[in-house]
Amino acid sequence: LSRARFFAQLPTITEQSHAQVAYPFDEDFTIKCEARGNPQPTFNWTKDGKPFDLLSDPRIVPSNNSGTFVIQNRGIITNFQGKYRCFASNVLGTAMSEEIELIVPSVPKFPKEKIEPLDVEHGDSVILHCNPPKGIPPLHIYWMNIDLQHIPQDERVSMSLKGDLYFANVEENDSRSDYCCFAAFPRLRTIVQKMPMTLKVSRSNFIKERKPKLLIPPESAGSSSSVTVIKGGVLLLECIAEGLPTPHLSWVKVTGNLPKDEPETENFGKILKIDQVTAADEGTYQCTASNPMGRAKHEFHVHVEEPPRWIKEPEGGVYSVGTNLVLLCEAIGNPEPTIQWKLNGMPIDSKTFRGRISAREISLTNLQLQDSAVYQCEASNKHGTILASANVNVLNIAPLILTSDGENYATVVGYSAFLHCEIFASPAADIRWTKDDSIEPLSTLRYELNKNGTLEIKETKKEDSGSYACWAANSVGKRAITANLDIRGNATKLVVTPKNPRVLKSHSILLKCQSEYDSHLKHSFKLSWRKDGDELPVNSTEDGRIILDRDTLFISSVTLEDQGVYTCVASTSLDRVTAESQLIVLDVPDPPEDLQLSENQNRSVRLSWKAGANHNSPINESIIEFEENRWEPGRWQELTRTPGNDTTTLLSLAPYMNYQFRVVSVNAVGRSQPSKPSLRYATPPAAPDKNPENIRVEASEPNEMVMKWEPLKPVERNGPGLEYKVSWRQRGVEADWNEEMVKKHSLTLRNTPTFVPYEIKVQAVNNLGSGPEPNVTIGYSGEDVPDAAPSGVSVDIVNSTLVKVFWFGIPRDRVRGHLRGYKVSWWKTKSMLDGKRHHPEKHFLTFVGDRNYGMIPGLEPFSEFRLTVLAYNAKGDGPESSPVVFETPEGVPEQPRFLRILNFDKDSVTLSWGLPKKANGHLTGYILQYQIINETHEIGPLNDVSVTNRSTLSWRLSGLSSSTKYKFYVKACTVKGCGKPVTEEGLTMAQGSKGIGKISEAVKPTQKFHPIEALEPGTEYTVRLVTKNWVDNNSIFEDVIETRGRAYAGIYDGISTQGWFIGLMCAIALLTLLLLTICFVRRNKGGKYSVKEKEDLHPDPEAQSIKDEIFGEYSDSDEKPLKGSLQSINGDIKATESADSLVDYGEGEHGMFNEDGSFIGAYSGSKEKGSVESTGSSTATFPLHA
Repeated sequence: LSRARFFAQLPTITEQSHAQVAYPFDEDFTIKCEARGNPQPTFNWTKDGKPFDLLSDPRIVPSNNSGTFVIQNRGIITNFQGKYRCFASNVLGTAMSEEIELIVPSVPKFPKEKIEPLDVEHGDSVILHCNPPKGIPPLHIYWMNIDLQHIPQDERVSMSLKGDLYFANVEENDSRSDYCCFAAFPRLRTIVQKMPMTLKVSRSNFIKERKPKLLIPPESAGSSSSVTVIKGGVLLLECIAEGLPTPHLSWVKVTGNLPKDEPETENFGKILKIDQVTAADEGTYQCTASNPMGRAKHEFHVHVEEPPRWIKEPEGGVYSVGTNLVLLCEAIGNPEPTIQWKLNGMPIDSKTFRGRISAREISLTNLQLQDSAVYQCEASNKHGTILASANVNVLNIAPLILTSDGENYATVVGYSAFLHCEIFASPAADIRWTKDDSIEPLSTLRYELNKNGTLEIKETKKEDSGSYACWAANSVGKRAITANLDIRGNATKLVVTPKNPRVLKSHSILLKCQSEYDSHLKHSFKLSWRKDGDELPVNSTEDGRIILDRDTLFISSVTLEDQGVYTCVASTSLDRVTAESQLIVLDVPDPPEDLQLSENQNRSVRLSWKAGANHNSPINESIIEFEENRWEPGRWQELTRTPGNDTTTLLSLAPYMNYQFRVVSVNAVGRSQPSKPSLRYATPPAAPDKNPENIRVEASEPNEMVMKWEPLKPVERNGPGLEYKVSWRQRGVEADWNEEMVKKHSLTLRNTPTFVPYEIKVQAVNNLGSGPEPNVTIGYSGEDVPDAAPSGVSVDIVNSTLVKVFWFGIPRDRVRGHLRGYKVSWWKTKSMLDGKRHHPEKHFLTFVGDRNYGMIPGLEPFSEFRLTVLAYNAKGDGPESSPVVFETPEGVPEQPRFLRILNFDKDSVTLSWGLPKKANGHLTGYILQYQIINETHEIGPLNDVSVTNRSTLSWRLSGLSSSTKYKFYVKACTVKGCGKPVTEEGLTMAQGSKGIGKISEAVKPTQKFHPIEALEPGTEYTVRLVTKNWVDNNSIFEDVIETRGRAYAGIYDGISTQGWFIGLMCAIALLTLLLLTICFVRRNKGGKYSVKEKEDLHPDPEAQSIKDEIFGEYSDSDEKPLKGSLQSINGDIKATESADSLVDYGEGEHGMFNEDGSFIGAYSGSKEKGSVESTGSSTATFPLHA
């Protein structure tokens, strides 16, 4: 509640106008003066120190209960111009406003005048005067021609601060008749123009060169002048000079505090400008105008002054009767301000004033009610006046308690409670608090009574709830009020997680604010977020990068600006708590700065720099890079690294380089951008420090030697004119060194002996000297092919496919180069089985290194071969040895070409088979084997039948079970043993059924037709075409055919030549192609079965043959034998054994062996496709002869 309702109050000015301009385009002008007081003050005005009656002019409109009045802009209002002051008075005293100046400007105009033309000669000095009219500042002056184009200004032609146009010297092109001066008054919205002036420049008979002469300040002002500037204002010092050639102006401060930076100048150096002038700007400034003819100077003694400002203002207040009063008033300024005291707006007469008065102090003792007044202190100097007021209100009243009686307060346990008791009293009142019915004042440490009467209860407890009373008393009377306090449950708690996270720039962070609070306060519970003390709005960023969602704060793509302290603020109606988490953003360092070079030496320099901000991750090393523009301009290379926070290092440099350096800082996050490059640093040239390396000899022709070496890198050249001094001589021969200087990095010698060792030296030489003494390198002259063949070639037979070859190597002097190895060539001449001669097809194996034996694998058994050996070097092959003839012994035969079931009976079957593809010796007979198989993969015992007649190619087996599925095996044998079997399956017929047989043959995908042989005449067959590699064995083509009987064979002769038959066959073929396409698509989506198990039970004999042929005794570990006695079948085929290591094998033309000698291939003839089978069928099927 306002105290004004209870006691009288001195007037106080609350609002007033300041200096005001009465613009002609305004309708009226308001002069404000508002004040408060009790009783309501009345207002009166003075103008220029004299009483001013607001009713003296009908154009003045006063306001009710206010000192404000309005002047209407009608007629001539210049008589309203002046300085006004407002006085607000009531019975207690009078308040006074600061002076309010009202300016009534006149419309500025240039006088009408006739301006005579100016006739001058070339080189003269000219001043065109503007003399603008007076008006409200700011004033802007422009010199233009009649077309409103600006007159160009420079050092020679320029305008002064007063607006005059100065020519240091005129030129003929300065002649014109329309020099116009324009004066703009923006606050008056007015631009006025002076009458045009004419300047005529005529040619002079002589050059008027002269030294400078100052026009501003004029020479009449002497060599120096004084300038006063107000502190905080703008200092403008002006020097304009004439002379020929055009003078140049420069400025310097000769006394006082010298400025750190070059002074700011304007108007082509003719004006020195200093903004925001301070006391440090005081001193002597000198301007100098100079040209080749001489110079002129002027000194400005600058004094900085300032208007008055308060050091201490008088402070009023409420005083009790009988107390003492002291008012202080102190101001400073330059010049020293004068202080004047006023009482209720009137100067104090020290003779009649009952107190003591001085320039800085007023004092009164034993104040009485009538001493209530407004005291004013006014400080003035030539730059301004300031006014301060102090209301002294002497009262004698009983306490007034401004806080309402019966207020209810609440807080939570552990927080402080504040019970208010705002009191106004004069004299001051004594205040005490009591609780409940007690009359004893509260006085423990938990209770604290503030000066304004408020009771603070610290760390409240539940038992602090209750009723409290505030008592106030002074000599005039006493008052009391009550207050009720309620202590609630638990205080609000907050935790922000994660606590102080460290996040990489451009990553994301989620802060969560977890809170606990009294359930009774949930309706008033609020959460907000702050960053570094400033509240975060809900939409913190326009791009939605920072998202606030109640208790979570999500920041995506964190930037360095996001770093700071994030505070979660929770408030209820009773408490307010905060929790903080400091977000630390990690990033690569900023680039280093300010690279400096010092300690300059021929081969070293010290580089120093200032590290950039490390962005919360310490710099662990700095990378110094260099670029030199002599050899590789623009290419930056690493020179060295310095650890930790070191910011200086001594760099080792190479001679004859023009370096510049840059630095990259590295922290745990990554590398900074490189710094800006340092200044260039050139090192002087020197002789080479090293010689070329990797000296080698290369030769493409015999009797030739090419010496090559790695050229020196640009940083190793050390100086201009780099060449290489090559020295050589034959090793072991007493001779002088041969020498030759070359610029490239190779030298070719011709007509050298073949493959002779030479001693070679290469030394680097430049214009400043030679490198160190070079090392001697041994190199050989050009190679030629060997000229001798190996001797003593012999062959040891290991087995039917493998032999071991021995030879004597050729003498070293016959190699004529570096021996690379030996090549063994062999070819088959005839078969020992039939004696047929073979067209020689050569094979060869390479044996690397100096050795005298090797293993030759993959030979055909029971054959005659011839073999030669030769030596080879890098140049090529030498002559072959004389051929050696050897024969391979018999081996086991290959598989029979086919196995067919020709006829089934209920207990017998007829088998037919073909000769083996290669017998590999004299056949001694065949072994037939058979066993029962069924759909559960359980098999019966294996039965053997030996066929000793090698010409027998069919056999009838009897004693079989009816309606039983059998698997049959046939293998051919020589004296060396039996080969791999060919297999077939079939089902014996039931009692009384016709026999069913099955023949399967492989068909190549590229075949157009396939003949089916060994069919019975007049018999019905089912023909199926199946694919071997599909996941099932369903046929993609199936048809039933019947062979013709012998008696009817001739009936069909010639049908194939009939046209109707050919057309019918074409239609059938087209239909078949369509069906094949449909079946192929459908079968691609067909069912699955265990291919591996099927293959285990029905192995592909041809595939097994190929595998054994390639890898010999090595087999696939995944291959599983049939259960029962099938293992014995494989056991009959003995692997070839050899005691020789695989390193004895050479490198063949078919890539049979790796460089380390491991076997990876074999020699073999053409392969037959394996049989195509269908399993699980009750009918025998045959391959289709398409």
